Formats: sequence, C-alpha cells, structure tokens
Amino acid sequence: MKYYFNYEIQPQDVDCNRKLRLYTLENYLLNTAGSIAGTLGFGLPQLLPYGYTWVITHLYLEILKMPTHGDQLKIETWIEQNAHMLSTRNFKLYCNDELIGQAKSIWAVIDIQKRNIVNVFDLPMFINSVDGEILPIKRAQRFANLEEYDGEQPHTITYSDVDYNNHCNSCKYLEIMLDTERPTWLNEGIRLDITYVKELYFEEVMNTLWKYNEDEIVYQQKNKENTTCCNARISKIEKLSC
Repeated sequence: MKYYFNYEIQPQDVDCNRKLRLYTLENYLLNTAGSIAGTLGFGLPQLLPYGYTWVITHLYLEILKMPTHGDQLKIETWIEQNAHMLSTRNFKLYCNDELIGQAKSIWAVIDIQKRNIVNVFDLPMFINSVDGEILPIKRAQRFANLEEYDGEQPHTITYSDVDYNNHCNSCKYLEIMLDTERPTWLNEGIRLDITYVKELYFEEVMNTLWKYNEDEIVYQQKNKENTTCCNARISKIEKLSC
C-alpha cells in the first residue's frame, strides 16, 4: 500500500540560492517514513515503551532538480520488502506534480540499551504492510577506505546534533559533510549514496575526510579511534534509474 505526504518548502529549508538543502530533503524522507510507521502502529510511539527504536542504515537518493522556496513537494512512499531483520522503504518525489526524484532506504529496529538489532517481524505491533513494488535504484558500490583525500575537518558532536536516540542524528552527518566541502553542481541532477556504520555520541569528535573528482565527491567520517562511522558519495546524474 502506498502513502503520501505533502510539504511546502519553507524559507528555513533552503540555501542562499533558494534551493532545498540536500540534508533537509533527507530529513523530509525520514520524517515521512516515521510518520507512516506510526500510522501503521509500529512507529516510535509504539516502539519506545519496549525500549526499541528505528535507525536508518542506508539511503540511495536520485533527484533531477532541487525544489525552490514555495514549491509543493509530494512524497509517495511504500515498503518494498521486509527481510533479514531489515525493512526496505521506497520513495518517489514530485515537485508541483512533476516526478523529480526517487529514493530507497534500509531500516532496522534496535534495542536502545543494548544497541543491537531486533527482529522487527517478531514485534507484537508489527503489521506486514509490504506493497512489493520494486524501485529500480541499484545499491551503492562498496565504499573503500579513503587513503588519499583532498581535505579533512574535525567536528565535535554538540547538543544540536543529538536526537531522541541519544546519538548524532542521521541527517546531521550529511549536514556536517556539506559544511566542509560541497560540489558547485549540488542543485543539479545528483545521486546521493550514504551508509551509516557506527554511532557517534555527544561530545565525541568526528573527522570528515573528502575526495573531490570532476563528477563526484566522496566523504568518510571517522571517530577518534579512526573507525569509519559514515560514508557518502554525491555524483552527477542526467536521468532517474528505470
């Protein structure tokens, strides 16, 4: 079954070019997923009494153009499959009724105290609401360790970076990346691949590395032990996968 959410692009959501910020778009997708899960009975309000919460592990996003301040953004979403303790949720994005993007996300439920993955299909409130439609976005190629890079910048996780899961919010990783270095073609046709590997907590230090090529920029974020916490790649595209 498919569900729809509507957003009007607000002034605080856009950059100096009046274009929707990429990390704000990611936030829209995550908020949409959370709201639908709550409507179906297995969102945060239903999970938290059991000591569980949702976390996103992967996001693959393609978008041909960024909405502008005042535009109407409609997000269509559905669950493609539930397998191996993971849930795959897809999105299509429409700006003023024109299809401009699509995304695939991978989710897991974790035990808040133990920080281990819980089998979501065994939860008493879980409803199997799989639509089954496959979105033709290929998963990202495996990220290699950045041995050579163009720059690096440290960041200490602050109060405003931390969410209700007591860790750095998923969208903050991308925001921090784009505050270090970002491509000039960010508001054109792009694909974002982002993989969350390890959590970061309040006052931990994150080091963001980046490698800039003509048609893509690759980011890697590491903690003080030099362990990778998050990988991302932003690359140019001319059309959506089909």
